[in-house]
Amino acid sequence: MLSFRYSIKNENGIHARTAAILVKEAMKYESKVMVRKDDQTADAAHLMEMMELTAEYGQTVEVVIDGADEKEAYEGMKRVFEKNI
Repeated sequence: MLSFRYSIKNENGIHARTAAILVKEAMKYESKVMVRKDDQTADAAHLMEMMELTAEYGQTVEVVIDGADEKEAYEGMKRVFEKNI
């Protein structure tokens, strides 16, 4: 299992467009990708769960990746967060 923490830099937080980008990336991997904010956890492969997370600008989320290709998933998800979120 690998994880990283990320502070949201996008002024709009995780909204429909950015959630869709995250979902598209998460679906590339066998590994389970979960995003946690406070007491909420969302499966990064499910758009509605990501949108319900309501992660806003300045808040910190934790991304937890577990599975056979977790190293690749970690690198891909981290890259997408840094570029888009």
